[in-house]
Amino acid sequence: MSLDPQLEKAQLRIQLLQQRKALSKAEWQDKSHRLCCHLQSSDLYQGSRTILAYISFRQEPDLSSLFTETTHQWGLPRCMKKQLVWHRYCVGDTLQAGKYGILEPLPDAPILTGDEVDLILVPSVGCDRAGYRLGYGGGFYDRLLSLPQWQSKPTVGILFNFGDLLDLPIASWDKPLQGVCTEVGLRQISSE
Repeated sequence: MSLDPQLEKAQLRIQLLQQRKALSKAEWQDKSHRLCCHLQSSDLYQGSRTILAYISFRQEPDLSSLFTETTHQWGLPRCMKKQLVWHRYCVGDTLQAGKYGILEPLPDAPILTGDEVDLILVPSVGCDRAGYRLGYGGGFYDRLLSLPQWQSKPTVGILFNFGDLLDLPIASWDKPLQGVCTEVGLRQISSE
């Protein structure tokens, strides 16, 4: 008898989040720094002008060192009901805690549309070899990546290496990512 895929995901999510929470501040900073270095040296990153990212929450990999670069424009999400709305972000812009306690742009910050974006960095609890992602269970990124204006955008899952898994339980609505970046490197995923 096999487990319900959603139950398997929930158990795996708890395990991986506990592992992430157990990192010391120094380990978290070191892993985040190495991840950012791998990302910055990738063709996907270097060939992008406008990148959607996130503000680290609960010891997610910290991408904030990238936001000071003047060669890229950045977008951060704001939760609006069950959707993510993307706003332009520059270091120093005011952020406020949103519905889930995550820092997000103010509602009047300039909005970014799909045609302005070159790359989406997707916060991930886990990812598998085929690019399927384990998120937090809210479905925000699955809904986003199902919308026509976002489907063609390159996506890279951002996570620590212990979350880079062989395979994950997959649901019909799960959307595979095109790459996975951890502190040990960036792996692009073949669509074949």
